[in-house]
Amino acid sequence: MLLTILGCSGSLPGPHGPASGYLVEADGCRLAIELGSGVLAALQAHHDLFSLDGLLFSHLHPDHCSDFTTLAVTRRYHTHPPYDPREHRLPVHGPSESADRFARAYAETADEFLTTDLSDVFEFHSLQEDVVTTIGPFEITAVRVDHPTEAYGFRIATKTATLAYTGDTGPCDALLGLAEGVDVLLSEATWTHADDRPPGRHLSGVQAGRLAADAGVGRLLLTHIAPWTDRDAVLAEARGRFTGPVDVVAAGDRYAVDEPVVRVIGGHGN
Repeated sequence: MLLTILGCSGSLPGPHGPASGYLVEADGCRLAIELGSGVLAALQAHHDLFSLDGLLFSHLHPDHCSDFTTLAVTRRYHTHPPYDPREHRLPVHGPSESADRFARAYAETADEFLTTDLSDVFEFHSLQEDVVTTIGPFEITAVRVDHPTEAYGFRIATKTATLAYTGDTGPCDALLGLAEGVDVLLSEATWTHADDRPPGRHLSGVQAGRLAADAGVGRLLLTHIAPWTDRDAVLAEARGRFTGPVDVVAAGDRYAVDEPVVRVIGGHGN
């Protein structure tokens, strides 16, 4: 399994990269997770947009999904696509209101929304908690996490590797089962630790490190750090709670998840 960080800036795109977006690949199958602001541009630097085999959305805040409408334009109006997007619709797995919310974002007026149906080029599926979804070699389990909207974390497994992605969440019991024993935990760590942080929003570096230690993961990757948050401080917090390898990811980083020691094969590394 190969993990590519397309974007990782928390809450909005930052000065050095897009908002949330990730790509996992195995056995020739490509699965995108989130399409936040700027992610579609980053994805095109790696692959043709028509080469995706599936899309996952943890929740529908703009920093995780705003580039979806641009992908809809590509699939509807590209003048020479490699296949007919209406004959081969792209599977999209997301929260229950995904199809409606994306149609509203795509439609330019209220009247246009009445006739907008993006299911001509997408195949929408509502996430169901603890139900395994299979896309190519990937077995994906979604669990509800603690965020102000319908939000999920994902456990993604192949025959040789396991990756857990927290999505956006505050500390909650579901995270331990999600991350237990995985090769890589891709955890949000939006801010540094403080007692007055609002509950049910995000994790600190302390909380991400504690989760990694309690779940016994192989490697911790910190993502979704807000542009105004000190990345080095978040990294120090996580390392203070987890003794295994910890990286703060950056756009362009690539990780080989299914090797005995998870290896950074591109990008900056830490």
